[in-house]
Amino acid sequence: MPAFGLGTWRMGEHPDHFGHEVDVLRTALDLGVTLLDTAEMYGEGGAEEVIGEAIQGRRDGLFLVSKFYPHNASRNGVIEACEGSLRRMNCDYVDLYMLHWPGSVPLAQTFEALHELKDSGRIREFGVSNFNLGDLESIPEADQQQLGCNQVFYNLAHREVEWEVAPWCQQRGVPLMAYSPLDQAGSLLQSPAVAEVAERHSASAAQVALAWLLHQPNTVVIPKSVRPERIKENLAAMEINLNEQDLSELDNAFPAPAQAVRLGMR
Repeated sequence: MPAFGLGTWRMGEHPDHFGHEVDVLRTALDLGVTLLDTAEMYGEGGAEEVIGEAIQGRRDGLFLVSKFYPHNASRNGVIEACEGSLRRMNCDYVDLYMLHWPGSVPLAQTFEALHELKDSGRIREFGVSNFNLGDLESIPEADQQQLGCNQVFYNLAHREVEWEVAPWCQQRGVPLMAYSPLDQAGSLLQSPAVAEVAERHSASAAQVALAWLLHQPNTVVIPKSVRPERIKENLAAMEINLNEQDLSELDNAFPAPAQAVRLGMR
């Protein structure tokens, strides 16, 4: 799985933006982005349709990620949801298919369907999103070792995942995929500590925030942008190597949780 991808939340919501959003994704692919993250929830399938148009003739070499609603997590529901996503993206398989957040359907049913999809070649790997420790431990034990990812709200200003979830995933080799890695352009990017590190590296605050996440073990980032220049800027974060001084200063400004804390979610 690539370490850097492009999120598509809020895409596909307005028909008059469709052409521009397709162009943005094509530009991202031209710049070297190979992972696209989406969900049936985004624009109620609209974002998947944008991806479907953008990747025509370019499916090879891409890593497509999609997610299904908890209310579609039954055995038959997962199969139907996946087939809908494949139709909208006009492709034969999804590289990583995830339950968007925990729901009420017994997970044994969900994972039975995911195995069927994997065995049939419609998905390559399966995973979960927004799962806290209790949710992860409720996954059938045989499937815990096979998770391809836990997608979580994670950034320098919100490190709740590090209390329990990240250690559990690291012990099992389960990658974390950090959504909202820039905290939706909130106060994180105005931080003096981030600015100081950025100045030393002749980088932007966003690049430093992404570089910090990329430094974390087995962590993927999926910042969303509809501006080609910002996508190019974000990609350049992969070239930044933070040193011990940088990491120490950032850690002091944004410490990891020192006591039990709920997993963040956006």
